[in-house]
Amino acid sequence: MATCDVCGNNYAHSFTVTQGEATGTFDSFECAIHAMAPRCAHCGCAVIGHGVEAAGSVFCCEHCAGHGQPASA
Repeated sequence: MATCDVCGNNYAHSFTVTQGEATGTFDSFECAIHAMAPRCAHCGCAVIGHGVEAAGSVFCCEHCAGHGQPASA
């Protein structure tokens, strides 16, 4: 059994996720998402799908990407 890095639950079916140099142990995908998913640069929600990359930032959708961009001149 291993202890979840997010909630502290000691769970027989925990798993490890490695992303680049970061590694975490979790008891659920919910905890893994909370700890490792990128956050939308506009609204702050966890980006758990493909998301949108624009100007070096990650956004959850085109709507937020449009709001996160500087105004055009």
